[in-house]
Amino acid sequence: MILIYCLTNFLTMSITNLNNSHLTTAQTTTAKDALTTLENALAVVNVNLSAEDRQRYGSINEQNKLLVNKVMDYHTSQPTLQTPHVDWVEFSNDFASRAQLESMIARLESLTTRLKNAKILHDYDNYQAALADYAYTNFMAGTGTVGYETKMNELKQFFSRTSSGDQKTP
Repeated sequence: MILIYCLTNFLTMSITNLNNSHLTTAQTTTAKDALTTLENALAVVNVNLSAEDRQRYGSINEQNKLLVNKVMDYHTSQPTLQTPHVDWVEFSNDFASRAQLESMIARLESLTTRLKNAKILHDYDNYQAALADYAYTNFMAGTGTVGYETKMNELKQFFSRTSSGDQKTP
């Protein structure tokens, strides 16, 4: 039992603390305030589309984007060739807004990916530490130390057992 605990502790220590960078309270507050400011700044363009609306309006693919870009090129370079049936001021505004939003989306997606990566490492570190604590709890429960058997019984519910009697524990 001691060997299992020591081995588990050694293995988890060598692969934990993958991300030791933590935001301070001030940094967290600043980031949350910046998100609130961003949400408020973008509230004017927030539209809540249903799944059907997304299907209906979200059908512009890469080929169609190329068409829109080419029409914009003609609108800019040879306006005498454009139809009078299109509101070209609105077309230009939509085109510029689309480009601005696409740029912001790309930056936000990049930021989201980086935040998810950091969170994954913190999740992993927490899980490895929890496994080490569970192994220690099992060890201490085996020694009869007061309180550890109750803790072990509370924690073991998170480890499933297979029908063949094999246990998926650390």
